[in-house]
Amino acid sequence: MHLGLWVVVLSLFWLLLSGYMQPMLLSFGAISVLLVVLVIKRMANVDQELKQVDFRLSIFRYLPWLLKEIMSSSFHVTKLIWSSPKDLSPTLAKISLKNIPKEKRVLYANSITLTPGTLSLDINKHEITVHALEAASVDELNEGAMERKIAGLWPKKGEEK
Repeated sequence: MHLGLWVVVLSLFWLLLSGYMQPMLLSFGAISVLLVVLVIKRMANVDQELKQVDFRLSIFRYLPWLLKEIMSSSFHVTKLIWSSPKDLSPTLAKISLKNIPKEKRVLYANSITLTPGTLSLDINKHEITVHALEAASVDELNEGAMERKIAGLWPKKGEEK
């Protein structure tokens, strides 16, 4: 059932993106879908831990916020790059992960990387190493707005919103 759903979703996605109905291209699409499904099956065999993605309405509050952050920092980075090189202050910093639950740390690191001007370099149990084009970006991360958004996405185990 699980693999069949992947076949349907990937096939529809491939058809939607390609838009071509020629036999040769359809066969390439079918081969690529089968290869991806084989990789998914092999990954499922290796990793027996069951993972459930719990999408709640809170994700719809987070995504617009993240998109706004991406857009505003894109304009800010463009302004930095076009202005004097003196305005740049490349910084390498370690950001604490003590308030981020273990299962949300990768989302936090990816959100930092998606935001222009910052890049997550390393993540461990207690902190994440971040490179920023200017020190103010690290200060923003230390203020914790993104941390609070991510920490509030899903309730803790045993807790309901």
